[in-house]
Amino acid sequence: MKKILRSATLLFLAGSTLLQSPAFAEVVDRVVASVGNEVIFKSELDSRVLMARTQYPELAKDKGLPRSILDGLIDQKVILAKAKIDSVDIDLNALDAMAKDRFKQISANFSSKAEMESRIGKSSAGILETIREEFRNQQLIDTLRKKKAGGVTVTYDEVMAFYKENRAQLSEIPEEVAVSQIIKYPPVTQESRAQSLAMIQRVLTELKAGSDFETLAIKYSQDPGSAKSGGDLGVVRKGQLIPSFEAAAFALKEGGVSDIVETRYGFHIIQLLSKEDNAIHVRHILITLDRTKRDFSEAIQQLNTVRHDILSGKENFAEMAKKYSDDNMAATTGGAILMGGSSKKTFSPKLLFPQMQQIISTLQKPGDISDPQQINPPQNEPFYAIFRLNERIPAHQIQPEKDYVFLAEQALDYKNRQMFNQWVQQLRKEVYVSTSDI
Repeated sequence: MKKILRSATLLFLAGSTLLQSPAFAEVVDRVVASVGNEVIFKSELDSRVLMARTQYPELAKDKGLPRSILDGLIDQKVILAKAKIDSVDIDLNALDAMAKDRFKQISANFSSKAEMESRIGKSSAGILETIREEFRNQQLIDTLRKKKAGGVTVTYDEVMAFYKENRAQLSEIPEEVAVSQIIKYPPVTQESRAQSLAMIQRVLTELKAGSDFETLAIKYSQDPGSAKSGGDLGVVRKGQLIPSFEAAAFALKEGGVSDIVETRYGFHIIQLLSKEDNAIHVRHILITLDRTKRDFSEAIQQLNTVRHDILSGKENFAEMAKKYSDDNMAATTGGAILMGGSSKKTFSPKLLFPQMQQIISTLQKPGDISDPQQINPPQNEPFYAIFRLNERIPAHQIQPEKDYVFLAEQALDYKNRQMFNQWVQQLRKEVYVSTSDI
């Protein structure tokens, strides 16, 4: 079973977004593998090995880890070539939502947009596009895997054989929970908002009086990533920008300047430089909001109202999450917390950070909803949230008959992986693959 999980982990790591560490940027790069017309660089492999050993300490002494991950990268490129040939369809809306959510998680690790762009060596739009491409590749692979698994079943005898072979690793099923959330970021105080609004209005007055947009952006914009370049955000595709900002930008004619546009980051004035069907080249002037001054009472009051309406039966949690939650994924999951981009709604509560583990532990039965709580995630912006327990599956010793559904799922997954791996090995024979020493 450990071998099965290790293989799954390494394939995931081969397709996971990891923005390159500056330590690798100083090393002279070289090609470690060629797959058809594509190559894999040593820096990419080193990055993913570092990620694996950081996330899974038990792999730290595994001398064969680099080779295993390289094999995973090769398999990924072979599979992607097949997926593109077969014109595999993916859910673009879900893809964009996942990419934006991951981008938000990454950007929260930096003190500013400028620091993030400097350390990663890409513009914000470039970082988001890299994340999007990685998620797209993973969805292509997952979709193709599901197609190959269509119609595959396991018999009772196969399930029992799988259990006997992996019994030591399957001795206990750990506790799992399914949880949904509605989160709200506290707005800034009215005084802070009024100060920022007054400043952007003065900038707009100067623009209307004939001042140059680029010059004013350099002088006034508080976006550290674009101010020095006259507010230029580069070319961005539809779906990459905050909805209110994007709607205002796409509504402009080339050369046009918007009125004041408000987002949760502050107030913007936007200029459209050029436009295509699904992409625009824009620049903006941003006056940020002072987030040291927040109105926590409004977020608490709104969440209390939402909680009351749900518990009274007046409203549905999933619909309220779609309507009110500041979580980017709420619209597609109804507030359900999913781990690692998976569609599986149950997970170990140990995957949550301690504060959330404590809150979830107080919810005893399905349908229980927590009071609004201030959440302080590591390195992320604080927010308020309510949590609903959808299901709790206690840890227990595995019983083949009682837990037959779980065993059947594991056995079917194992069988599908075996068949998929055999298919990938066959594909490898159809694509030129060469590797070098690593």
